[in-house]
Amino acid sequence: MPLLRATNNPRRLNEIRVRVIDDPNINAANAGGGEFQVTTGLLAKANDEQLRGVLAHEIAHDDLGHVARAQTLGTGLNIGVILLEQLIPGSSAVTPIAGALIANSYSRSEELEADRHGVEILRRAGYSKEVMIDTLTWLTRTSGGDSGGGFLSTHPGTEERINALRKLA
Repeated sequence: MPLLRATNNPRRLNEIRVRVIDDPNINAANAGGGEFQVTTGLLAKANDEQLRGVLAHEIAHDDLGHVARAQTLGTGLNIGVILLEQLIPGSSAVTPIAGALIANSYSRSEELEADRHGVEILRRAGYSKEVMIDTLTWLTRTSGGDSGGGFLSTHPGTEERINALRKLA
């Protein structure tokens, strides 16, 4: 509740939906429009601070409108593929790769933005940036190493995310 009130665009409680997904993996997602998903694995393994860090990150995605922007980007990329195929027949064979690179770099920057905004939300709610850093460190330990990163990844590496947060004032 304190995290939801600390956003730039607070939602009423009746606008928030949290869906629990029966999955042993540690994961959470923002489906947009005030809908959040958490796995039973996250709920079973995370302590309160770790859950707070994960939720601050997902709430930040919602507050920043990332899902809506991703949907718009996806539509634009699909239209671009169709138009390019009309101009250069056969180009649709390579455009999905280019589209993936564009979309992934876009979502990687959004992940870093959601981390920063998640810290801002945590601070407004009375918590320190260490909650987010400790959560990401826990996720790295729990998953068995640095996750994300790489050429086609949608998330930057966890160490990259932690280092970016440490640089925040």
